[in-house]
Amino acid sequence: MTIVWETIVISILAFGVLYVLLHKFAFSKLFAIMEQRRELVMNQMNEAAQTREQAITYVEQQKQALEQARQEAHEIIERSKQTSNKQAEQILELASEEASRIKSEAVRDIESEKNKAVAELRSELGSVSVKIASKLLEREVKNDNVQEELVDQYLKEVGGRP
Repeated sequence: MTIVWETIVISILAFGVLYVLLHKFAFSKLFAIMEQRRELVMNQMNEAAQTREQAITYVEQQKQALEQARQEAHEIIERSKQTSNKQAEQILELASEEASRIKSEAVRDIESEKNKAVAELRSELGSVSVKIASKLLEREVKNDNVQEELVDQYLKEVGGRP
């Protein structure tokens, strides 16, 4: 194998000329396009990072909003329970007051009926006493025991003594 120096020199010169031409006409445009592409990729990566941060922030806000909504719902439920308990207590209190009122009315009605019955009984007792007196006068009784027996008998008739 022989080394042809002329071919090597021509190849090096051709490569040098090609490099100079590429450097003058193509490399600057190629490097500019590559730089633009690098900037575009960097911008897209920055935008993606910002979007990811915004998404994380949004998710955190949503979690906070959800937690706040849960707390509000829990508070509403607690207030509803307290309100229903108060209403139940008020209803029981009103029912108790109504029962007391009805009871006192019933006691008054009973007392009134009792007083009427006592008044009626007194008036009857007065008429019975008059009848007893008239019967006593009709009979001329000389013995006190006989008068007492007569009174006892008449009271038995009207339900007085046993």
